[in-house]
Formats: sequence, structure tokens, C-alpha cells
Amino acid sequence: MQTSAYGSWPSPIYAALAAAHDGHPEYVGFVGDEAWWTEPRPAEGGRRTLVRRRADGTEESVLPAPWNVRSRVIEYGGQPWAGTVVDGAPLVVFVHFADQRLYQYEPGGQPRPLTPVSRVGGGLRWAEPQVRTDLGEVWCVLEEFTGEGPGDVRRVLAAVPLDGSAAEDRDRVRELTDDRHRFATGPRLSPDGSRAAWLAWDHPRMPWDGTELVVAEVGNDGTFRRARTVAGGPEESIAQVEWSTDGRLLYTSDRMGWWNLYTDDGEPLCPCEEEFGGPLWRLGSRWFAPLDGGLIAVVHGRGATTLGVLDPETGEVVDAAGPWTEFEPTLAVHGERSEMGIPTPEGWGKVVAVGASPRSAAEVVELDTRTGRARVIGAAHHDVVDPAYYPRPQIRTFTGPAGREIHAHVYPPHHPDRVAPADELPPYVVWVHGGPTSRAPLVLDLEIAYFTSRGIGVAEVNHGGSTGYGRAYRERLRERWGVVDVEDCAAVALALADEGIADRERLAIRGGSAGGWTAAASLATTDVYACGTIRYPILDLAGWATGETHDFESRYLETLIGPYAEVPGRYLERSPAEHADRITVPFLLLQGLDDVICPPAQCERFLARMAGRGVPHAYITFEGEGHGFRRAETMIRVLEAELSLYAQVFGLNAPGVPALELAK
Repeated sequence: MQTSAYGSWPSPIYAALAAAHDGHPEYVGFVGDEAWWTEPRPAEGGRRTLVRRRADGTEESVLPAPWNVRSRVIEYGGQPWAGTVVDGAPLVVFVHFADQRLYQYEPGGQPRPLTPVSRVGGGLRWAEPQVRTDLGEVWCVLEEFTGEGPGDVRRVLAAVPLDGSAAEDRDRVRELTDDRHRFATGPRLSPDGSRAAWLAWDHPRMPWDGTELVVAEVGNDGTFRRARTVAGGPEESIAQVEWSTDGRLLYTSDRMGWWNLYTDDGEPLCPCEEEFGGPLWRLGSRWFAPLDGGLIAVVHGRGATTLGVLDPETGEVVDAAGPWTEFEPTLAVHGERSEMGIPTPEGWGKVVAVGASPRSAAEVVELDTRTGRARVIGAAHHDVVDPAYYPRPQIRTFTGPAGREIHAHVYPPHHPDRVAPADELPPYVVWVHGGPTSRAPLVLDLEIAYFTSRGIGVAEVNHGGSTGYGRAYRERLRERWGVVDVEDCAAVALALADEGIADRERLAIRGGSAGGWTAAASLATTDVYACGTIRYPILDLAGWATGETHDFESRYLETLIGPYAEVPGRYLERSPAEHADRITVPFLLLQGLDDVICPPAQCERFLARMAGRGVPHAYITFEGEGHGFRRAETMIRVLEAELSLYAQVFGLNAPGVPALELAK
């Protein structure tokens, strides 16, 4: 064991390695007996491909570049594909990111468009497709722009002909619902086909504030009739709805303070202080999936999530055994069948999910409900470096202002061959997740390992307002954004310093999107940090609230800050752009030029107000990047620039990293 200063430790985890393994599998599903899912390809322009697992266990990327399976509905997207088997062969439909058209694909052929291109505003967008071969249609969510503004948009449930007749003719798309609601999820059809259920909500609510569960009758011709709200409301968030195999409605609601599972009689199936749902940032997120025999596959937990099977008769949950400590909100189930293709009486089946842990990246996991055995079937984790370099996180609960609990993950510096001098404390970077209605999962992240293996600690803070800890914790941020999040992050950073874990003089903060806002607000309102990294942030609340962002979040600030018309002063008071003169420490600002959620104009106004103040900073922009970075070359530049910032401010020796030029 050698002694070296923190920040100077040699590491095999280079920025290129972290970038190559960024992202994870998403949107699992079954096509016949085969499991399919989407996977990222950072080295191929950041596209997402569709992966097929054949019966012999081999994996195949079925769509070559430049095909990019990703929807832009509500900008964050949603389930972008669906498939079935026709005449013994797969038939798949998917959304291509570049033109947002819905395509049909059959292996061995070329994708052919099913929907037209619209030149109006953001065009036509599609999500949550469901193949209805009985009607010759694909049912899905349609987002249609009616003008050039971000708010000139309508959303309906729609049916797209499978014969391609709508590829050049919008009028051939059949609308299943009207546009009385601003937002809707894809329809779920009852087992007998007579009813459809979906979720809907309207401005100014976000889906984690309040949604409505809508049920309609479905005619033999596929028309919807007599739609009515059967659950939910302005103060009740229903995150998902499905039908059980015996025709009962199942849904997750937070009416009792936690997202629990309910049936159509309003009774909870497993009442407990755990979450069986989450924030609906993307349409088609699934935290539960009914099996043929009545059992329900669930992703649940308090903070961290696990995969289990719920027996609705007893309310008991049996969790899958395995190393995974976090599961994504994506599930697919496939029941056992007899030789005649009939579900077995016991109702056993396979559950496919995406799980990860602090020692393994996200993998596609299959749970056999008959045997209880779980195994990896796709995107298997492989150690690309010696796992001795992986961080060893600690789950911590800190005490914040007024004695409130703050949840966090602490990643101390870790190296198999290096220790620091006994009289030196390590630098630490506080990481703030996006959202802000979201959560940092406890999983292997090579970006974190990039820093910890060099001797820089990381603390991920799930501040008040984060999900996973019940509605009351989530609502701590109501009208207090820029206060509670800033205070909680500072409390964690200072506690680490007080405990002798972190160097008080070498603390930094880093965040993206809403986390970028918290990072910037923290630099403007506290003296806790020596520097900060701000990625694709919100910086000017008034601009964001008056037409500078997309429709989905255009009224989000009414919850986080308050109605703009009533409290305009609060918007100015909390905006970092209005208080650029208070920032006195170096910072790095990173922005995608194609970002329509947090547009570059926010950064540009902020920098204009910083001009001439002599604060060292760097502003790096990336063409072709939107909200969140997906291209390998971008992520390499971002990580190396961030490390260089810390090296310069903290006085670290970080060999092999290009120097970041800080302007004044």
C-alpha cells in the first residue's frame, strides 16, 4: 500500500471507459416467448437500439445505426416499442427518434413508416404503442403540435392502421379519445376487451401531484364510449393502472401517503410504508405487472427498490433472491402455457425486469415464479476493470434544519493500492439528482468511480422533495425549491466535514437539470462550497415560467415556487441568474445546444450577468446534445473538464487530464 495525496491516485477508470458504459437497458417486453428491450449505444451517437434475446440465449441488436428507438412525447419520452408474433414471426412497431414516426419492422426486412411527418411545431409524436392485430391497428398516445409554441399541443389516445395507409395521411389515424385532458397515458385493455383504462391529468398538476384514473367502454369496432373517472383527483397521484386476469382494476395510489397497490373496490392489497409506484416522468413506466394466476410482480421499496411477487389474497410479498439492490420501473410478464397455448392453472410465469447493485451495472433479470429463481438473461454485467476500484457506498441518514431527516449515499475515496497521508482529509463533491421529484439510486456508476478511485469522495443527496420516502417527504419541496434542497445538501456536506470525513475547505457541488439549479443556487446563497459543476441547468425561474420550456413542465414551478402571478418576487429572489453577483467561487457550466427543456438562453443570461466580475469559470456547449448527455465524446469531455476544475481549485495532482481553461 502506497501513500499518495487525495486526488492523485492512479486509476484505470478513464473518462472514455465511464462514457462507454453509460446508460442501461430499458423498456423490457415479450414478443411471443422472447424477451426484448432497448439498450444505449454511446459510441454510436448516443442512439438506443432494440435488443432481442432468442430462445437459445443469444442476444441480437435488431436495428442497426442510425435507427434510434426513442420517443419524445412530453420530451422525456416513454415506451417506444411493442411487438407480437404473427404467423410464427415477430412483428414489431417502434418510434424512431430522428423523425418521431412510428415504424413497423419484421426481422429480415426494412422498417416501414406507419405515421406521417408534420411540419407544424414539434410535429407528431407517439408513445406506448400496443399492437392490435385483431383490428389491424396500433393503439398509442399521440402528441400533436398545433402551432409553433411549446404549449401549442394536444394529446389523445389514437389508433394507427398497420397497413401503412396513414404513412402520408394524418386523417387515417383514428382518435380514440378527445383532448379534454392535457396529458394521458396509454390505454390498458381489460381481458375481455370490453373496457379500457388509462391515466389523465391537467395543468398545473404534475403526475406525482394528482392524476385521474379513467375507464371507458370499448365497442367491437374499437371505439371508446362513456369515459368516466373512477379514482384519483387533484391531491391523489395514481402512477399506474392495469387489469388483473379476472377483470379487476389494479392501480397504484398515494392516497394514504405512500404509493400502494389498490383494487377497483378501493382496498389496498399490501398496505405499508413503501412505494409500489413512482414519479411518472416517462409514459409506460411499470412498477407492477399481473400474472395469469392472480399473483402480481412488483417493484417496491422504501428508498431502494427490489423485485418481488405479491399475493393479493394474503398481502404478502416474496422478494427475488439475488445481488440486485435497485430495480428500474420496467416489467414484463409471460405466463406458462400448455402445449395448446393455454395458461396453466397455477398461473406461474416469467417476470423480466432491470436490476443493478453497487457492484454491478444494470442487467436484464428474469424471475421464474414457479421456482423463485432469478437469473441474468441480458446485458450481463462484466467487470471492465478490477472491481477493487469500485466505490463502497454507505447508506446514511443525516439531520437537517428543524431536525428533519435527509437521506444520502456516501462514497468515500477508495483504491486497492493507495492511501492518503494520515493528516490529510479528502475533498468531497455533493451530487444532486435531477427532477427534482426523483431519486439517486444506489448502483454501480463508473462516473462516481472515476472520482472515488482517484481520491475524491462523492455524496449523493436525496434531499427533501425526493421520491421513494412517501408523499410527505416528497412535498417538503412544495413552494420551497431553492431552500430545502439547498439546505439539505449543505447539511450533508457540513456534517461530513464535522465528522472528520471530508475536508471543509475542499467541498464542491455538482448537479444536472434541477440538480444544476440546486448547485447554482447553492453557490449563490451559501459559502459551503469551494467550486461547482452546473450541467444543463434552470437558472432563471421567471424565464422558465413564461414560455422558455416545454409543455410538460411549463407549470411545474407553481408547485415548487408558487403561482408566478401571485409571487413574482419569489421567482426573482431565488433565481441564480438574478444573483450572479453573489457567486464568488469557480464553476464549470455545461450545456447541450439542442436542449428544449433547459435551453441555452438560460446559461447565456446568467453568464452575461457574471461578465467582468473576475470569477474563474468555463462554459462548454455541445452541438447535437439535448437535455442530458448521451454521446461518448461529450461525456468524456465533461468528465475530464470536471476533474480538471477540482484539481485546480483543490490543488490536486491529476495526471493525464487535459487542463480546463478558466476564464475570468
